[in-house]
Amino acid sequence: MICHFRNYQKLNYLNKIKIGVFLLLMIGAGTLSAQTIIRGKIVDAQDGEPLIGANVRIENTEVGTVTDWDGVFRLETELNPPLTLILSYVGYENMKVNYAQNDPPLNIAMNSQSINLGSVVIKSERLTEKQKTAPLTVESLDLNAIKETASTNFYDGLGALKGVDLTAASLGFKIINTRGFNSTSPVRSLQIIDGVDNQAPGLNFSLGNFLGSSELDVRKVDIIVGASSAYYGPNAFNGVISMETKDPFFHHGLSAYVKGGERNMLETAVRWGHVLRNDQGDAWMAYKMNFSFLRADDWEAENYNPVFDTEAGVGNPGGYDAVNIYGDEYYPGNDLTTAPPWRFVGMGIWHRRGYKETDLVDYDTKNIKGNVALHFRTNPDAEYLSPEIIVSSSLGNGTTVYQGDNRFSLRNILFLQNRLEFKKKDKYFLRAYMTIDDAGDSFDPYFTALRLQEQAKDETTWSADYTNYYRSNYAKKPVELGYPELQIDVDESGNIITSFDRDAAQMWLDANQDLLKEWHQNAQTAANQPSPVNNGSKAFYEPGTDRFREVFQRIISRKSNSTEKGTRFYDKSALYHLHGEYKFEPTFLKSWTVGGNARQYRPDSDGTIFYDSAGVTLTNFEFGIYSGLDNKWGNREQWTTTLTMRLDKNENFNWLFSPAASVVYQPKDNTYLRLSFSSAIRNPTLSDQFLDFNVGRAILSGNLHGVDSLISLDSFDEYRKTLETDKLSYFSIDPIQPESVKTVEAGVRTSLWNKWYLDAGYYYSIYNDFIGYKIGLKGTFDAQTGLTDELQAYRYSANSTNQVTTQGASIGLNYYLNDVLALRGNYSWNKLNKAFEDDPIIPAFNTPEHKFNLGVSGRKMKIPSLDLKNHQLGFNINYKWIEGFLFEGSPQFTGIVPTYDLLDVQINWNFINLNTTIKIGASNVLNNQKFQTYGGPRIGRLGYITILYGN
Repeated sequence: MICHFRNYQKLNYLNKIKIGVFLLLMIGAGTLSAQTIIRGKIVDAQDGEPLIGANVRIENTEVGTVTDWDGVFRLETELNPPLTLILSYVGYENMKVNYAQNDPPLNIAMNSQSINLGSVVIKSERLTEKQKTAPLTVESLDLNAIKETASTNFYDGLGALKGVDLTAASLGFKIINTRGFNSTSPVRSLQIIDGVDNQAPGLNFSLGNFLGSSELDVRKVDIIVGASSAYYGPNAFNGVISMETKDPFFHHGLSAYVKGGERNMLETAVRWGHVLRNDQGDAWMAYKMNFSFLRADDWEAENYNPVFDTEAGVGNPGGYDAVNIYGDEYYPGNDLTTAPPWRFVGMGIWHRRGYKETDLVDYDTKNIKGNVALHFRTNPDAEYLSPEIIVSSSLGNGTTVYQGDNRFSLRNILFLQNRLEFKKKDKYFLRAYMTIDDAGDSFDPYFTALRLQEQAKDETTWSADYTNYYRSNYAKKPVELGYPELQIDVDESGNIITSFDRDAAQMWLDANQDLLKEWHQNAQTAANQPSPVNNGSKAFYEPGTDRFREVFQRIISRKSNSTEKGTRFYDKSALYHLHGEYKFEPTFLKSWTVGGNARQYRPDSDGTIFYDSAGVTLTNFEFGIYSGLDNKWGNREQWTTTLTMRLDKNENFNWLFSPAASVVYQPKDNTYLRLSFSSAIRNPTLSDQFLDFNVGRAILSGNLHGVDSLISLDSFDEYRKTLETDKLSYFSIDPIQPESVKTVEAGVRTSLWNKWYLDAGYYYSIYNDFIGYKIGLKGTFDAQTGLTDELQAYRYSANSTNQVTTQGASIGLNYYLNDVLALRGNYSWNKLNKAFEDDPIIPAFNTPEHKFNLGVSGRKMKIPSLDLKNHQLGFNINYKWIEGFLFEGSPQFTGIVPTYDLLDVQINWNFINLNTTIKIGASNVLNNQKFQTYGGPRIGRLGYITILYGN
């Protein structure tokens, strides 16, 4: 065993004054505790890694605690030193350590046992006290789990956690969601890295880990499942993805890896951390530098099935609207199905030739991430208990495909984040950061397809050319080939009688589908040529030709505003955030936390996304304050209660209150029962407030001030049949308001028979004021003819008036066969209790009702005929099953995601003496190509090999 002790040096005069004033204030407030506080850190004697969940107990008492993720512990007792501490940890030799009065923090290194255990006691296996007593469902990946994940990377590995939905819209863009109402624009989930919001300021949501942290620098990931605004602030609506990076004081030296695989994937990363010490040998500064690079051929979106609930299917002679072809959408002017069947025979519905996404999108995914951080200890003598100043800067850049209302090609997007923080662990922090993004050369492929068509021929001219060709060449053909004619007779009274054999007509149409397809194809070919009546029209721009490339580059290089009329985004938005928190420790409570934060958004899109053109400057300011009480009580302090209250104010909306309360009961060691009430609010995003985005067929608009006199789509359909304007009905939309959710949750965490670990929970949620969309028309009409003079479709952000409830349950079970092998499984059930079919506002649930994971893993396995001390083998296998569900996005991207399953496998060989690990594996190893989001690509196998040096 190794145990290091070091005496404090004498405090300087200034420090004495500070502490004296502090003590006087504390005594005057009556909150100074007379308890003995023992602090320390426990690490592995071999590699210096912190031991998570090691037990620390005062000899001959029941007073104890466990170490946290950093191997750090804090133990309070009313007993006076000297005291003897008993230390224990699974697979390590027990230790006794003496503690005297005023000893400095303990630095303890434990030796692993030299024999294999017949069974494994899992009291604290990878779980901190904070996790076990957490009032909400918390899923985690620790440092070992990150290294051992069977997926291609740690972020994909989050999808194997209980209750977590991971959706791949492309190779570079992954979405994490929990408990329903999923979206490819994850505005209802909050992603933070070291407490810093990782959202893109203009989009108001995170782009997965595309602009996040290098895998080499991630120490752990916690997913807090469900409503969490009281704990994490606005927008922690469905949950929080909290990443914590490695502290260079504890994780220093060189780490690097190179990863290669299928789809021409190449990923490299390097991390360097270093500690500087003063003349007394105290670490006073540490720094780290990170760099990572990824390139790969992205998955291509090639779904050419008809869009969900379309007017025409695959067999329609005039074509149909395919999911990943843009510009072929249904157009009312190309629909003659309501005409009498003896007129326009065979025309029905016809579609314009569109452009495949593969003709428009750059699938060469690239991602560069860099980070530099400086850490300064203001009191080096106190080591990890010292206050700390952190200065860091992070940069992300790359090219990928993002899916929202449309599919978007993000090219050379840039993300810059600077952070300044002053903190003391578990006591206080003051954090300031700013985030700036730059959309680079990003553009909208859907809108680009429409622009390409407009450059050749406007919709009205194209439709007229199509119709004229068809009628000129084929109007009389059907009758000549046996199609029934309208029969007109006169009865004895002179009345005209008409008759038509509809059955015979339908039989003829069914029997001549190939002929009709030929006619429609000829009509489309003619309409795609320059118009005979419009000298300004041009032929269809054929992909792959020079004339296509020329006009395509011209369109995507111009901004998508009313001046330049291109499809490129201009987004140089920014956010500025300030957050402070202080934790008191009065005698009558375990802790009392107070805090507050303020944020300002500064969107800048030059009219390409928001209505900030013509000199209009947009800003949005919000702030919040919160307070939380945490206490333990009972004979054995087996009860833990928390109460948190939070108030938030956005400049454009009223005050919002999001309380939370919980109780956790520990009836026996390692069994925790929890009951909680939590709530969350979500302020409307910048898009919900300020959006002004023309996507061709409609203008997507924010709704900060309300909307009057929109024409309903149903009434417009009735008007089209008669051109009678009195058929039109109008409606208004109230200004957008925040949405809210309240959740009650119950659960249990326990160890069983020294080999099992169980975590199960149930929740019930109530949602109000869902933010969704309403679609309507604005237009003017000729008073004489009733025809439209102008007509424009709008989609406005709006709130639902209905209340929705959801419920769900999850269970996770781990079985530890021995100190090497472990089995695991989890199951999740999520249910939307009632859907309001007549309410267009409620967002889609977009979540499978049933899903489960099964896995088996081995670590530090002995390799026959090799020295165990220098070679270790590990593996991880995970099987995931996802039930099919209806994914509701935009009209273009709504449809069924079929049931699918995935098998991820990896095996790793650790060369301990070389500090190197080789890892070989594959996500979706059986190449089960399935959609994970409707409108996205089929995701197949991605095999890889990784060589990792360092920790």
